[in-house]
Amino acid sequence: METFVQPGICPCHGRPQVDLLLRKSKIVREGERALSIETQEDMGRAWTAENGYCARKVWRENLSAWSDVKRPKMDAALDAVLAGEVRALWCYALDRFSRKGAEAVVPILGKARVIFDYERLDSMDERDRRWIIDRAENAREYSQRLSYNVRNTKAKQQKAGKWLGMTPFGLTADANRRLSPDTAPYMCLLDGQQEVTPWDVVKRIFWHIGNGMAARALAKVLNAEGLRTSRGALWQGGTIWAIVVHPVYEGWLTVAPAVGNQKSHKRASRYINPDTGENVRCVTAKTLPHMIPAELAERARRTLAGHQFVAKEDMPRAGRVVHAISGKSVKCHDCGYSMSLHGTSYVCNLSKTGTGGCAAPASVRKDPLIRYLVEAWSARLHAAEDDDPLLVAVAERWQAITRPEEGAEVAEARAEVKAAQAELDKFHQDDAAGFYAGRSARYRIPTKNRAEARLDAAEERLAGLVGGGTVDVTWLLEGNAAETWHQADRTMQRDLLALAIDRIIVTPGKRGKPFNGAERVTIVWATPEQVEHDAEEYAQAA
Repeated sequence: METFVQPGICPCHGRPQVDLLLRKSKIVREGERALSIETQEDMGRAWTAENGYCARKVWRENLSAWSDVKRPKMDAALDAVLAGEVRALWCYALDRFSRKGAEAVVPILGKARVIFDYERLDSMDERDRRWIIDRAENAREYSQRLSYNVRNTKAKQQKAGKWLGMTPFGLTADANRRLSPDTAPYMCLLDGQQEVTPWDVVKRIFWHIGNGMAARALAKVLNAEGLRTSRGALWQGGTIWAIVVHPVYEGWLTVAPAVGNQKSHKRASRYINPDTGENVRCVTAKTLPHMIPAELAERARRTLAGHQFVAKEDMPRAGRVVHAISGKSVKCHDCGYSMSLHGTSYVCNLSKTGTGGCAAPASVRKDPLIRYLVEAWSARLHAAEDDDPLLVAVAERWQAITRPEEGAEVAEARAEVKAAQAELDKFHQDDAAGFYAGRSARYRIPTKNRAEARLDAAEERLAGLVGGGTVDVTWLLEGNAAETWHQADRTMQRDLLALAIDRIIVTPGKRGKPFNGAERVTIVWATPEQVEHDAEEYAQAA
């Protein structure tokens, strides 16, 4: 015969069941002594035994009870007691239950038994109703006052340039929370002979990235030398990216943008003093000369973002591409992913992952593809008219190779224009998305003015550099391009093709059918830097 189990009664002991709701904030404010979750649980179980209950479930929360923070465990605990699954819900104190005031406790009054142990209050006791509401409102007032004081104190400290959060890697904070480079040795290289400081690593990161080294490649170098992060973890490309884009290494105080109650994916931005509209330094005047120079920091960020390419003479030699075409420039027609050289063929990278993301993965043998590209490249140059934009692009790129001292300055000026335009575009995107609403409204105009001033200065510098001497590339236009290519070494062969070719798009072939470059290959020819910039402006205006 089936035994009937009454809801809210323990089937083993026959005693009424109670759930325990335990909460402690993730961040305990200075001066606030909060009871640990373990201690709250011990007190809840003691109350359970003393009052003849049986503990059914313990709901543990490690988050704030204020604001509009979602509390799924509290919601589940309230649903259980309101539905009669348990006869009571125990909570250490009213401020552990909620700090939203009467609105949080009114729904349970007279409908479900919630015990507030510290205050000795019971939501089902008619005499406790007023006390529960009063205490809930007191907790709300205390939280609001504390939040107000914390905001004011934080604002005052920020205006004074004090760093309030965790100290970033490579930096250390003094007693006044002003930052300076961390020059205390924290690790030795694998040879055991040379001690390394965190600031040494930071300077290496900016220098290498600013000189064209990829973040992942640099991470491998640091790991191979036995260097680790401050937490002992391996270096990753993302870790290096986070250091390069952070303004704190130039000495700027920053704020972390947030969306709602979640941290944003956007990078930290410079703090703006609301009284003066100026950015604030988090370092002293004595420390500032030892920080990362602004010119190096901006160069590293432009290179990392792909706005600037470093002249080959300045590139690290290890790992240079020696094939006639770079895998990054060969794209699969179906998915748009790059195609890498596997054995004797270029193969769609997405198809190699095994995820099935490419419906028609392309694959083409290297030698027939190279032969077709050289023939098409030579024919295109030979057929070019004097006013063909392709010739301008070829001349610009040839100058960067043969006259690096001239080309590098122009290339850097153009890269700064792109980076400045990207910063202004980002402002407009954030503005349209409502990022500068509410408390962030005071950052809108200073951010807009700074972005526009940067773009004006970059365009003025570029205008003063372009229009200089010309570069002779007629030797490529007289029908001898293919012969010149075959006589060049591998590195020069790749450079020559890259003068006129930006991308190579390949479609899948048919089994048993010979390779036909005209049918399967689309070549995206190079365009001058200025034409690219004008096209971007036209697209944005449209």
